[in-house]
Amino acid sequence: MEQLVIHGGAGSLEGKTTEAQIMHDSLCKVWEETFEVLQKRTAEDAVRYAVRMLEDDPVYNAGTGSKLQADGQIRMSAALMDGTNNRFSGVINVQNIQNPIEAAALLSGEKHSILSSAQATEFCRTKGIPEYNPETEFRLHEYKSNCAGIHGTVGAVALDKDGHIFAGTSTGGIGCEIPGRVSDTPTVAGTYASTKAGVSCTGIGEQIIQQAAAAKVVTRVGDGMLLNEAVTKTMQESDDFNYLYGLISLDSEGHVEVGKTAALSDVFYVFHDGEKIRTFFE
Repeated sequence: MEQLVIHGGAGSLEGKTTEAQIMHDSLCKVWEETFEVLQKRTAEDAVRYAVRMLEDDPVYNAGTGSKLQADGQIRMSAALMDGTNNRFSGVINVQNIQNPIEAAALLSGEKHSILSSAQATEFCRTKGIPEYNPETEFRLHEYKSNCAGIHGTVGAVALDKDGHIFAGTSTGGIGCEIPGRVSDTPTVAGTYASTKAGVSCTGIGEQIIQQAAAAKVVTRVGDGMLLNEAVTKTMQESDDFNYLYGLISLDSEGHVEVGKTAALSDVFYVFHDGEKIRTFFE
């Protein structure tokens, strides 16, 4: 049974009805188009397709529309995890490309599957990925206004008809961070999958890393815990530190769980529960 869950970040849209509706409509469109891909192709194809669509929508803080760092530059990170082959690949602080998730996908076939900074950007050039400026007027204005606004990391987890699970995440960071900062996205704390489950996280990267959140949930499912129990336990442990993050997840049987810490308002997600499309906008 195919299953797909996507997210467009986390935070609060309270009082922002228009923004919430725009994000809801965008996520539903991405989910519907991607699910068609998943039904015809593979979990990898679906995850890459979904994340590319999200990276190309300036509503989110990934790809086009990524936040600016403290020096006014945009540096993006993305990761892809193949649960069947236990293969993680990613780029850290890559610059001037349109779709960081595609750079992560290219690295999955390389001996050294995680590259950072200038070397990650140079790798993209050697592979024929053209230069692209992801900056938008909105993000530039936001930067000049002390980086106000929600974060908006994006991610997808898919299960295909052959039972393969892939997870992918892409982010523009938190905005105004020190150049060189590494988020959770290009680590197994933020993006992880196995033959049993897959997870993509969103929120405060340092806190996700400190909890090893994605890998912890997937490992617990692999050890025999039900997905909802694994997510609940991981969130409860994170609440002990008043952490601020959320995640989307699915298991090999197609069950989906969206988790968040108590301090977090919401995860902006979309999936199908077997009867209808479920979203954060309910």
